Amino acid sequence: MIKTSRNILHLDLDTFFVSVERLRNSKLNDKPILIGGTSDRGVVSACSYETRSFGVHSGMPMKMARRLCPDAMLIRGDMDVYSKYSHVVTDIIAERAPVYEKMSIDEHYLDLTGMDRFFGTLKWSKELRQRIIKESGLPISFGLSTNKSVAKIATGEAKPNGELEIASQMVLPFLAPLSIRKIPGIGNKAFQTLRTMGVDTIETLRMVPPDMVVRVLGKNGKEVWKKANGIDPTPVKPYSERKSIGTERTFSEDRTDTARLEEIIATMTEKLAFQLRKKEKVTSCVTVKVRYANFDTHTKQKRIPYTALDNQLTDVAKELFRKVYDRRMRVRLVGVKFSHLVHGAHQLNLFEDSSEMIKLYQAMDSLRRRYGEHIVHRALAMSSKFQV
Repeated sequence: MIKTSRNILHLDLDTFFVSVERLRNSKLNDKPILIGGTSDRGVVSACSYETRSFGVHSGMPMKMARRLCPDAMLIRGDMDVYSKYSHVVTDIIAERAPVYEKMSIDEHYLDLTGMDRFFGTLKWSKELRQRIIKESGLPISFGLSTNKSVAKIATGEAKPNGELEIASQMVLPFLAPLSIRKIPGIGNKAFQTLRTMGVDTIETLRMVPPDMVVRVLGKNGKEVWKKANGIDPTPVKPYSERKSIGTERTFSEDRTDTARLEEIIATMTEKLAFQLRKKEKVTSCVTVKVRYANFDTHTKQKRIPYTALDNQLTDVAKELFRKVYDRRMRVRLVGVKFSHLVHGAHQLNLFEDSSEMIKLYQAMDSLRRRYGEHIVHRALAMSSKFQV
């Protein structure tokens, strides 16, 4: 049986948050821009290319970024607006693409395998990119190749606002001179470890026996070695906004205590938010369910800016509960669900939160991963933590 070569397209919006701000205000064009918390305790969520030559990068303290690039214009991010533009681009892709996967708020994979029988995949990809630029007003780059990893690396090389196709016979020559940092999945620790071994380029990494890479990097080493050799069978998983995570609680005795029901909703939301962060995902839709003693079931949902922070999600969940619980009857069941999930970096949640808040979340999540999800809770959820 002859194995068909795949055609995978990777689309990535260029400096997405910055591009949206420039679309809203053309005076920001070509200016150094920092987006994030506006106080010295804030964190950089996104930055323009003009700031990067000064050593600025996302995730660094805003105070440090402003010291490195004092002329940069500081903007507090608007996740509501960014989410809307993300949905606009996804809608354009969904209308045209046979199979697509929304990886994050600004990143998509498309499987175009087989389409070259009818028309060239490169021509189709160029037309899709131009349509996105025309209808959204945002710059976007793409890489087209035989698998997700090579396509993503190609996109990085095509930026800003470019396009690059890497045919199957060119994959290894294309990858060879590039830094190992370009390989998806290589974090800073793995990068430094390989550098101490004298492994700087992808070509050098290819020459290292795979079992040695595993010994050095652990179980992820084999996948890293495969990607260095242009091997990545990971499929493009069809995106569905119906994908969700949720939890429900059926009470042994029907309840009417509104304050206690809100506490239970808060606890459910906190646990689900932790699951989101553990899976490195964010949500843009919250649903709350209430089933009354007579088995009537009602739900309310709300679209929100992408987030994975439980202090934001809890406010939404409680608001929905107050709207849906309007009969003052006894309640048999309550539930919370997050849907419209995508992968998302923690930077999506840095506009309103100080670095201390982010460190608090990281510390709480670390304790939960080590000792279990029940080890630490917000005060609001303490009285109901053993009941959910």
